[in-house]
Amino acid sequence: MKPDTIETLLEAAVFDVQRWTFHNTPVGTIEREIVVHPGAVVVLPFISEAEIVMVHNLRHAVGRELLELPAGTLEDGEEPMACARRELEEETGYCAGTIEPLCEFYTCPGICTELMHAFVARDLSKTEQRLDRTEQIRVELIGLDRALQMIATGRISDGKTIAALSTFRLQRGQL
Repeated sequence: MKPDTIETLLEAAVFDVQRWTFHNTPVGTIEREIVVHPGAVVVLPFISEAEIVMVHNLRHAVGRELLELPAGTLEDGEEPMACARRELEEETGYCAGTIEPLCEFYTCPGICTELMHAFVARDLSKTEQRLDRTEQIRVELIGLDRALQMIATGRISDGKTIAALSTFRLQRGQL
C-alpha cells in the first residue's frame, strides 16, 4: 500500500523521516512517521567451516560495544552483493572469494523501510581493514558454535547478527 501523501520531516545523512498519510482506509485517515532507509547488508564470513569473523562495534545509540557480524548501509545505486563485499573488507580486512545470499528481512517494519540483505562469505583472504574515521571496530575470530551459544545466553544482542546466524543454522537443519 502506497501513501496518499508524503511529508519530509527530517533529511539526515543516511535516512529521512517522513510522515505518510493514508486516506480512505477501512478505519479512516491514518498517519505514520516512517524512517526511510536505503537498505543494508550483513555478512556471515567463514574463516573455516567452524570459525567466523565477527566485529566488536561501538554503538552510540545503545551506549556500548556490541558483538556483531560485519554490516553496512547500501550506497546510492549500489547492489547488495557489492555492498556486502565492500563492507566485509572495510570492517574486517578480509575479502571473500565466494559470497552467496542467505536471506532478506525488514529490521523494524513498524517504523522503518530498511531491508537487510544477509550473505554468507567464504574463501576469505586477508587484506587490510579500511574503517571510516568515525568507526570504532575490533575484529575477532569466533567459533560458530560459540557464537550461537552467545545468542542463547544474551551475549550477542544485535538483531541482524541473531537473524543471520539463526537463519544459517535453520537452513542447514542444525538447530
